[in-house]
Amino acid sequence: MRFKAIVLKISFLWVDGMAIFPFIFVKKSKNDSVLLNHELIHLRQQLEMGIFLFYGWYLLEYTLRLIAYQNHFEAYYNISFEREAFRNEHDLEYIQKRSFWQFLKYLKA
Repeated sequence: MRFKAIVLKISFLWVDGMAIFPFIFVKKSKNDSVLLNHELIHLRQQLEMGIFLFYGWYLLEYTLRLIAYQNHFEAYYNISFEREAFRNEHDLEYIQKRSFWQFLKYLKA
């Protein structure tokens, strides 16, 4: 499954990057290949699940992890979608070899 993301630079963004299909919003450079790959992984996750299910699951998992860890950053970094994206963001060919619903592999408690 190949798709073309639309990358937009938004200087007032509160994070380095954000993916909302079919857009990738970046705070600084549109040429950061690792950041773009991270966000492309999120776009693939959104395509597989559908945007509403993806964000519902994302919010639920974040909330449960926030209760467990009592820390925003630990909760964020332990969301299965983020685990997959951070673990594979440096592999610029990951998106081509990624299995369907691969984020499930990162669902550990």
